[in-house]
Amino acid sequence: MGALMLSVNTETPAETAAETLDVIYRDEYLIAVHKPSGLLVHRSEIDRHETRFALQIVRDQIGQYVHPVHRLDKPTSGILLMALQKETAQHLMRQFAEQRIHKQYQALVRGFVPAQGYIDHALGRVEDDYDDATTEEKQSAQTRYERVQCFEIPALIERYPVSRFSLVNVFPETGRQHQIRRHFKHIFHPLIGDVRYGRGAYNRYFREHFDCHRLMLACTAMSLQHPVSGEALRLDCPPAAMFADTLNAMQAYVCTPPAADISV
Repeated sequence: MGALMLSVNTETPAETAAETLDVIYRDEYLIAVHKPSGLLVHRSEIDRHETRFALQIVRDQIGQYVHPVHRLDKPTSGILLMALQKETAQHLMRQFAEQRIHKQYQALVRGFVPAQGYIDHALGRVEDDYDDATTEEKQSAQTRYERVQCFEIPALIERYPVSRFSLVNVFPETGRQHQIRRHFKHIFHPLIGDVRYGRGAYNRYFREHFDCHRLMLACTAMSLQHPVSGEALRLDCPPAAMFADTLNAMQAYVCTPPAADISV
């Protein structure tokens, strides 16, 4: 797979009455849109001050009630799938529960990761967005990934005069809360732009030098069985403008991956 995808200008838009989201796919049963980074899927007790929600925007955009079948974290962009009927929503939620819907993400992480990797690390539900304590028994969680590109920037961000990064394709096999972000923190390769699980020095560097003010995580593909026709359905969504612009700027620092598949 190529290292970069074409950009779609879907960063968080200004709040207007006519706000719309880019439609990736629509038929009489389903609609999939590109959710921008910074937009909530639905109302949350944690973000009570928010007034913009993807479900409300899409409902107003198409003039029809929509049913959520999964979620994306607020700072994550990419494919958001919704159903147009209650029965269709129930069918899709069963597919998600049975792990028959496969999602692919792109992420930029600190350090060199192996060419391929598998993270098997149980996760509990986080109590809230400001506390890492978990409130329930941990559940098994698995994430597979493959390295796409490596970068070396001649900048001392923390302790080393050269700073290393990896662009990865990520394939979560389960759907736990903040799974990708927590799993990469667990293997000491936190995501760039992650203000909760990431590293502040790296986030600041990317804001100052690449004008990147978002989490570098996007859902770029989804494969499922159409709930009515039964046909295989593949949805694709390139990263939004700020994500793509950051990767384009980093092409000046592409380097040859390490010979040994060791984490650096």
